[in-house]
Amino acid sequence: MGSLIKDKLVEILGPEQVTDNLIDMISYSYDASDHSQRPLAAVWPVSTRQVAQILQLANQEPFAVIPRGAGTGLAGAVVPSRGRDSVVMDLMRMNRIVGVHIIDRQAIVQPGVVYAVLEKALAREGYFFPPDPASSMACTIGGNVATNAGGIRGAKYGTTRDYVLGLEVVLPSGKVMRTGSRCIKSSSGLDITRLFVGSEGVLGVITEITLKISPKPLAFHTGLAYFKSLRAAGEAVAGIMSSGIVPSVMEIMDANTLELLKKNNQMAIPRAEACILVETDGYTDAEAEFQMRKVTDVFTRCKALEQQVTNSSENSAKLWRIRKSISGLAASLRPNNVSEDVTVPISQVPTMLEEIAKTVREEGFPFVIFGHAGDGNLHPKVMYDKNEPDQVRRLANVVAKVFRLTCALGGTLTGEHGIGLAKAPYMSLEHDAEAMALMRGIKRLVDPNNILNPGKMDLD
Repeated sequence: MGSLIKDKLVEILGPEQVTDNLIDMISYSYDASDHSQRPLAAVWPVSTRQVAQILQLANQEPFAVIPRGAGTGLAGAVVPSRGRDSVVMDLMRMNRIVGVHIIDRQAIVQPGVVYAVLEKALAREGYFFPPDPASSMACTIGGNVATNAGGIRGAKYGTTRDYVLGLEVVLPSGKVMRTGSRCIKSSSGLDITRLFVGSEGVLGVITEITLKISPKPLAFHTGLAYFKSLRAAGEAVAGIMSSGIVPSVMEIMDANTLELLKKNNQMAIPRAEACILVETDGYTDAEAEFQMRKVTDVFTRCKALEQQVTNSSENSAKLWRIRKSISGLAASLRPNNVSEDVTVPISQVPTMLEEIAKTVREEGFPFVIFGHAGDGNLHPKVMYDKNEPDQVRRLANVVAKVFRLTCALGGTLTGEHGIGLAKAPYMSLEHDAEAMALMRGIKRLVDPNNILNPGKMDLD
């Protein structure tokens, strides 16, 4: 890297918080997506002041700054699109839980706090932060906010956006701004907080987060049902969501997913084309049980091949561990994979499931489909080899078809992973010209030198 820039970064941070070592640059060249690009350097700020000074320097020199958490994202949002003109800003050392205020139902955290660490701290108080990403053991709250992360509880509890009350943000200029309030509700001014949630680090660097937290339910029932077709499972999803109750979790798995689990000896599975895994919760066992009866009534009505129900915490925990293992197991089928998170209205879930399977099957790729069926968020995961040009070409065709279908059904390109690099070329499928012009105008206004995470969301 340029010695002048390195000297200035060391002056701001100290030598132990700056690196341009090759091994580090390789580590910071990728996230959990299939994109990669080496940066110029990486830095580890430990304070808001240091973040501000780095951004001021980036405007002067200039160079791009890529805010990063744990790198668990699946859309290339923290991959340096400008490569050697970029400095990765790793926020993992800003990892303090500033405070937990039960009477105010709030937790205040720095961006590098790992989701599982916060959950453990809240559990001691009988509370929880409801979004539950599959990467919860590693992902950071800052990354969750930057991507508006969701997870398996989305149908009932919503996504990260629903719990962010306020932020401390360092703008691209280096100026520090606070948004929102510490009140449970506020109607004061424009909702700037929401503008930054899901902004993927293109508008500012989040350095402190005020979250709304909730009392943790005490009772849980888990139901499992197998179906003879994807459409029958999709119809069961729609039936449950219109039955007058909202499950805390409702996951769907296709036949390929079930076969993968069977091969890895994780589950004793009957012959079926799809499976639905449902959890109901409440503050009494009777409440959770009442909801589960509604679920099993729908399973029966939709002619489930087999169904099981348990209120054993041990059995339930095992099922959810299995569910969270799917992505990793599927990735082993070929050297590379794409994992999408298209989302459609719940009424369109049956159609979407069938059409995704048809589209991928026609191109001959190994694939699995699973996801958060209770909010219409589906995860088609397609395995391929990027060293084979024909596979790369055919995969691009599959992805484009899936995105076009999603938007035609009134859906969205991403329910929780974000746009990043992966979906940037498809933004115009979902957002009209006026919306794209407004988003690009906001980016130019806030970041005129385009130093923050350039290349993402098609905003350059």
